[in-house]
Amino acid sequence: MVEVTFAQLQGWLMLFLWPFVRITAFLMASPLLGHSSVPNQAKIGLAVLITVVLGPNLPPMPEAPLVSWVSLGIMVEQMLIGIAIGLTMQVMFAVVQAAGEFIGLQMGLAFATFFDPSSGTQTMVLSRLLYMITLLMFLAFNGHLIVIEIIATTFITLPIGMGGFNANAFELLVRFGGTIFAAGMLLALPLVGALLIINLSMGILNRSAPQLTVFNIGFPASLTVGLFLLMVLMSDFGRFLQRLFSDGLLFLRQMLEAMAPLA
Repeated sequence: MVEVTFAQLQGWLMLFLWPFVRITAFLMASPLLGHSSVPNQAKIGLAVLITVVLGPNLPPMPEAPLVSWVSLGIMVEQMLIGIAIGLTMQVMFAVVQAAGEFIGLQMGLAFATFFDPSSGTQTMVLSRLLYMITLLMFLAFNGHLIVIEIIATTFITLPIGMGGFNANAFELLVRFGGTIFAAGMLLALPLVGALLIINLSMGILNRSAPQLTVFNIGFPASLTVGLFLLMVLMSDFGRFLQRLFSDGLLFLRQMLEAMAPLA
């Protein structure tokens, strides 16, 4: 007859529970699997599957009662690590959304919005289109597999129960948020610059010939030129995304290494 002691049962639960919290926090905060359209049952099931696969290769768990304040602190620690990884990925995808917002405003598509259930706000159609293309390209580049590999290595660089973080790592995460505006404007700059010149020309034309209203000429011209330049932009969009994903995943590794407490 097989007998299981309370100590063995507690050890198995700790081996599963704490990594499960880190992986679940990441899945809830990530832009791909954390979307509201993905059922919670699928998120939890995937987190359980990843935890079971990684469980035998994890380093030894800290000696702490499962039901205690120490265990609660460890769970909060795992949640912060998972959320930090998810927020880094959110910043990567927000770059393309910001570029879509900049381009849409210059093209005159500010009215072409719809409700986005994932963010709870109105989103431009062009921004949503670029976001979906980015998601598909991320899957095509096997970015989701790279992120899972990074999460697996975090249990070595950031072992469970390490007792604290390096506060400078969270400052790095906040500064990385500036990539949304810097890289987003860099992507949208060719279209924004060309459309700005067209709008300035339409303004001068409207002053010199008031009978040629901006709504009759300016809007069709901006929309036509914007669509043409958008087609040209799509030819180099893959290389931009490849660079964006490489820089983002490299920063993710550096941030996780920086989160380790100072000796």
